[in-house]
Amino acid sequence: MMKEISIPKRIIMTPWPVEVDPRVLRAMSMPILGQYDPVFRGLMGKVSDLLKIPFETTNAYTFAIYGSSRSGLEAAMLGLIEEGDRVLIPAFGRFAYLWAELAERVGADSRLIEKDWGETFEPEEVIAAIKEYKPKVLAMVHGETSTGQMQELKTIGRYCQENGVLFIVDAVATFGSTSVKVDEWGIDIAVGGTQKGLSVPAGMSLITYNERIEKILTSRYQKELGLDPKVRNKRFIKSNYLDLSQLQRYWSNEGINHHTEATSMIYALYEGLRLVKEEGLMNRYERHALNEKAMITGLKAMGLTIFGNPKSKLPTVTCVNVPEGVDEAALRSTLLENFGVEIASSFGSLVGKAWRIGNMGYSSRKENVLLTLAALEASLLINGAKINKGEGVLAAMSIYSK
Repeated sequence: MMKEISIPKRIIMTPWPVEVDPRVLRAMSMPILGQYDPVFRGLMGKVSDLLKIPFETTNAYTFAIYGSSRSGLEAAMLGLIEEGDRVLIPAFGRFAYLWAELAERVGADSRLIEKDWGETFEPEEVIAAIKEYKPKVLAMVHGETSTGQMQELKTIGRYCQENGVLFIVDAVATFGSTSVKVDEWGIDIAVGGTQKGLSVPAGMSLITYNERIEKILTSRYQKELGLDPKVRNKRFIKSNYLDLSQLQRYWSNEGINHHTEATSMIYALYEGLRLVKEEGLMNRYERHALNEKAMITGLKAMGLTIFGNPKSKLPTVTCVNVPEGVDEAALRSTLLENFGVEIASSFGSLVGKAWRIGNMGYSSRKENVLLTLAALEASLLINGAKINKGEGVLAAMSIYSK
């Protein structure tokens, strides 16, 4: 006889899915409703309105896509790009290269400009590349979890708005944890996710876009063949599941059938967004900033060093250089097996050289910071690191006491 599933308790301090707020888990246990039940359709409308708060936008077209955060990124690229369109992608970490791959797969003429990992672009560098290449679309990452860096977007976005360039932004690592000012920064499409700053399980991508994007999508709209064989379009979007022109109609009062609804995830998303509103955006951002400061202070007091430019550091991820002589993977195993604390490894040129510690959503709590620092100190000592004993937690507590 198979045993009932038993999941160990973890303190998840990674840049990928984080701890889910217990109130979100409770919401997911509610009874299932039909996707066209008027109560459920009303809930979808509330979700759309609540999403505008962390996106800091008034966009009418703000909703969820069913799939992990990557589904929203792919939907954005599929909706805008037709064969041969030019896309400019400034890369300062792993996930800009995902933009490049998505552009390649839809037949774009794409160009990368690259920055050393640990740095970000000056706005003038990106604007100069736009002037030279003249792209239809500029695709950027706001918070790069692979390097712990955050890109300034306001100046770039304003230039795009004034010069007819479509600006799409991966805000997955920043949504719900730090400012993503879609309207003020001139972002045409922004994509977020449920599993990081919102502390909702992975499984939905969150998207918002303005009227100039909606006009492009509507010009490519094709109704599903089984619903109306007469509505054909030679420029149709090359995915049915990720067709934003159909999805926006499903989420609107028109309610055209598109997919079977993930009702429990909508409950979870609603509760996660309600908690954002309850806490208040500024209070939420200040909480993340305080916990980040305490974490960095504690790490440095231990004698560890932080990877990347401190002036452009991402508040939700801290990249820590692995001390000389320490086995990166062995340290993480010690941390997880003995203390139930999970931190992350790195990608690319940072493999084996840096850890990544998350600071997102429900995981961004004082007790998590202090426990992680204490467990990390012990794990480092077990793995032969030469650090300052007893300093990390005390230094972090001094930040909280202020």
